[in-house]
Amino acid sequence: MNKIIPTLLAACVCAAAGAQDMGKLLATGGVSQVEGAGGGGLTPWALISGYGTRDSWGANAHYTYVSTQDYQLNTYGVTAGIADRLELSFANQEFKGSLAPLDKLDIKQDLIGLKLKVLGDAVYEQDVWLPQVAIGIMYKKNKGIRGLEALGVTNVRQLGAKDDSGYDYYLSATKIYLEHSLLLNATLRATRANQMGILGFGGDRNDDTRLMPEFSAAYLINRKLALGAEYRRKPHNLGVDDEKAYYDAFLAWFPTKNFSVTAAYANLGDITIFNPKQQRGLYLSLQAGF
Repeated sequence: MNKIIPTLLAACVCAAAGAQDMGKLLATGGVSQVEGAGGGGLTPWALISGYGTRDSWGANAHYTYVSTQDYQLNTYGVTAGIADRLELSFANQEFKGSLAPLDKLDIKQDLIGLKLKVLGDAVYEQDVWLPQVAIGIMYKKNKGIRGLEALGVTNVRQLGAKDDSGYDYYLSATKIYLEHSLLLNATLRATRANQMGILGFGGDRNDDTRLMPEFSAAYLINRKLALGAEYRRKPHNLGVDDEKAYYDAFLAWFPTKNFSVTAAYANLGDITIFNPKQQRGLYLSLQAGF
């Protein structure tokens, strides 16, 4: 998987018809979503990552840290946008526990994403009601469970999951009202993932692909500062995981087009029936790119 990153960036350079121009408006490239796609922190948007226009390309690297009372999630990766039409992403997630008997828990997952803008323009079509619309796909591969060998658990299937890899498919619609400094987004995701795939795909309670809604809203306080909130519903497939919806409230700072910082208060719901309490905590994401 380590070879994917340079290959991805090289493909973007070759595919772009013109020079890299950073011509899009500040903040309209969004930030890096926790699974690698461009958008908010929890859910993808129809916007294409990077600041390259339709005659150019853009790319960024990101690191995201989420810490609750008992768990920690680290995500890092790269995302590239081509001609403000196509987005490619690669990310790695690492999930850790801190409370016994899960204090040695370590789960890793690789994610590869593809997003295509199919309709509208959120920035330049201000005089029409139609939002910008994009379709996307994410391939996720769980790399096994470490730290629970004493309990005889090394694979998500031993927790009741049906598979250790799977696909998410989504449709996102994003509308920006420049006059009101407001962004609204709705995403519909078809998924079998348990906790984004960290606990595998499908389970003993359900193994069907389900449609899950996700919503985002952001208000631009000034040119460089945005305040917003997100909601993401998720399926409940595993008997050992009383999975609940995610939601957050965030503040994103865009000092330049090359760098952004997003801080949020996040609620990730219950993670396991063995630790039945709401997981709340800090979300912090750093992004650098062009």
